[in-house]
Amino acid sequence: MSKGNTTEVDILAKVFKGTALSWDAATDLDIHLHTADPGEAGLSTTSEATYTSYALVTVNRAGSDWSGTNPLANAVLIQFPQCTGGTNSITHVSITPSGSTQILYSGALTAALSVSSGIQPQFAIGALTVSED
Repeated sequence: MSKGNTTEVDILAKVFKGTALSWDAATDLDIHLHTADPGEAGLSTTSEATYTSYALVTVNRAGSDWSGTNPLANAVLIQFPQCTGGTNSITHVSITPSGSTQILYSGALTAALSVSSGIQPQFAIGALTVSED
């Protein structure tokens, strides 16, 4: 996964200038699905899934919902609404502070997921990993 450009700038300012992160007080994170790479300059709305009934999923920004250190992984099931119409080929995922379009991290799925009526995308426990190198 990679950070969005705005997040990279935020972290540099935090480390080297002591500038507070605008999203530091966020208690939740939003998980978004994408039909193409939103890119480091993109927003969570860039190429976001459009199948009928799609909605982002909000998870707690807490130790109980995330495990490990590096890599870090989801400790709870992340389940999106079931598709009730339309189709999408989901190729990427992004993570944002709740209510924000600023991408903290985004990355490609290991394989594209074809979504059509009756399909409910999800990340099993431990399937969504984020790491720093």
